[in-house]
Amino acid sequence: MPAQLLTGTPVVEQLHARIRSILQNLPLDAPRPTLALLVPRDPSAQAYARAIRKQFSNLLLEVRAFALEDQLEESDFLRLLKQLDSDTSVTGILALQPLPPRISRSTLSQAMPPAKDVDGVSYEQQGRLALGTPTIAPSTPLGGMLLLRHYGITVAGRHAVVIGRSPIVGRPLALLLLMADATVTICHTRTLDLARFTRQADLLFAAAGRPGLVTPDMVKPGAVVVDFGVSVIDGRLVGDVDPAVAEVASALTPVPGGTGPVTTAVLACNLLRLAGLWPEEQLF
Repeated sequence: MPAQLLTGTPVVEQLHARIRSILQNLPLDAPRPTLALLVPRDPSAQAYARAIRKQFSNLLLEVRAFALEDQLEESDFLRLLKQLDSDTSVTGILALQPLPPRISRSTLSQAMPPAKDVDGVSYEQQGRLALGTPTIAPSTPLGGMLLLRHYGITVAGRHAVVIGRSPIVGRPLALLLLMADATVTICHTRTLDLARFTRQADLLFAAAGRPGLVTPDMVKPGAVVVDFGVSVIDGRLVGDVDPAVAEVASALTPVPGGTGPVTTAVLACNLLRLAGLWPEEQLF
């Protein structure tokens, strides 16, 4: 029997309904949660920025965009973050990847104000997640966890294998899985005999950025497979998982239409968390 498709649409609808309910209960004169969106010139980042603005506009959340030019100096970037930190009308800050050449990821992590860190990139938020006491978690892996919760898929006590070790998806995902009482194995593109590990997974998460990396022979029959990969091949969006895996897995997220839409919805939830409007227990 083909795998159940774990589409993101019902998860997004559920999150949006909760966001609208929270915002409707705000006083009429209350300021709307506002996201400062730092957008580099990269086409994929600009496309993601458009998606964020569209979804946030539908939710009546404010977005202020700031262009990050390729020639941007580190000192100017730090000045911008400091300015946004002191601006009381800004609730959260998101710097889209890839950053301009002169801005390192470590600079972003060190300089991002933790109280306005909407995607968990600051050293403080990363540390809180590592200790199992997060206030904010990166939206992509958290979205994957909420998707599993929505479909009633058990995580506790199961063997989860994560392919990917980036600080944006793979590493925080492994920590979220540990918080949910899974037994976690982390693999990556340099893992020898990757299939030996993936075939042991009850829950398999692909976040390596390698199109079609996971093939049917690498998946244990009946496993749940979550695909975070997004690549463009011949004008089509494809994931890290070969669609033929649907003949082996019990459940699979499609690309497009799986984890991607949930990520942007979780960003909105995180913004409300920073505004003190979204209870922590509803996310973790």
